[in-house]
Amino acid sequence: MRNLLVVGAQWGDEGKGKVVDLLAESFQIVARYQGGHNAGHTVVIGSQTFVLQLIPSGILRKELKAVIGNGVVVDPAALLQEIEVLEKNGITTPGRLFISNRAHLIFPYHQAIERVMENSATGQKIGTTSRGIGPAYEDKTGRRGIRVADSFDEKQFRELVASNVEEKKAAIAAKGGSLQMDAQEIASSYLELCRRLHPLVIDTSKYLNNEMSAGKAVLLEGAQGTLLDVDHGTYPFVTSSNATAGGACTGLGIAPTRISGIVGVAKAYTTRVGNGPFPSEAHDVAGEALRKRGHEFGSVTGRPRRCGWLDIPLLRYSAMINGLDALIITKLDVLDELEEIPICTSYEIAGKSTLEIPARIDELARVQPVYHTMPGWKQSTFGCKRYEDLPAKARAYLEFIRKQVGIEISMISTGPERSQTILMPGTRLDKLLPAPLVIH
Repeated sequence: MRNLLVVGAQWGDEGKGKVVDLLAESFQIVARYQGGHNAGHTVVIGSQTFVLQLIPSGILRKELKAVIGNGVVVDPAALLQEIEVLEKNGITTPGRLFISNRAHLIFPYHQAIERVMENSATGQKIGTTSRGIGPAYEDKTGRRGIRVADSFDEKQFRELVASNVEEKKAAIAAKGGSLQMDAQEIASSYLELCRRLHPLVIDTSKYLNNEMSAGKAVLLEGAQGTLLDVDHGTYPFVTSSNATAGGACTGLGIAPTRISGIVGVAKAYTTRVGNGPFPSEAHDVAGEALRKRGHEFGSVTGRPRRCGWLDIPLLRYSAMINGLDALIITKLDVLDELEEIPICTSYEIAGKSTLEIPARIDELARVQPVYHTMPGWKQSTFGCKRYEDLPAKARAYLEFIRKQVGIEISMISTGPERSQTILMPGTRLDKLLPAPLVIH
């Protein structure tokens, strides 16, 4: 059994799309376990750039099967549009893409209520994309959500939509707004959208467990990152699902014993989108330089990402929460032009040094990062394919990370394309892969 889980080790946007696409060559199935269409995984193949929001990145490997698990919240219109774009680019999905019948649906009223909450004068602004992901998860945990399976019964589906629209109208009215939506129009529209998806709908938990038992290797993929996990992230400035390793089991209906190993993806620096504390954020020209050189703008929303230096305490925390076997470092080349590179190695709170991440958001907002500064290498690492070809100071930077976090670095991304990758031989990742990975 060789089933590997890939998680984001920071605030998302770490480059998981490229990593999953690259590793997928060694697997037969790739499965997405949480999140919605508010986050995009960007994959560059030659002259083509794909931005995948709901469909696992492994779909670009034409022989692979792809699964959207029950832990994902699905906007059917967005999913159909994504399928259409893939088909136009020669990536077929029939017989290869499967959607869980237990996945919950996102409706227009979810988006409406999220906009109201985000723009409320009294509410806390999280910095959401207003795509309805949070309210859809709220309905799920509130036991009033509508699942893909419900769309197979028109009468019941219409009743559920009508009930929810009335509930949302009352909720928005309580905030001083109004919801002008017709429940039956929404139901009719969604029934048609869902009918187009019905050929892809199966019990994905049963499918995955059967395939694993038959010896098929499955690559598990999440969205966002550890610090956006609803339980373990910088709450309340988080997403609405479990982006950490534990979310893979509940979001796909598989046992923890089915997972052979877990790898974390982290940038060589740190970014986050939206509001919330960010101890190592660079508020000066250095942060702007990282943004420009790293093209740090959301692949779905285009929002500029906040940029800063690598945060070792956060990476240690991610390694602990997820039980990481290995680290994959991306965007090393973004640091190529720097004379010096600060790395946050600890925090100071009220004059006391700590390596812990405060649970209270006000405390985390007050921490002072303690930096260790390393010399830059002032040479291009872009496109490097062998560790030995990296400048000595770049190797020293990576070795410092390895020692500080206590997790081996198994792969280094030096550019957006598949070939612009260094695979470290003889590492834990090498042993976890079901077949040798050949980087083309």
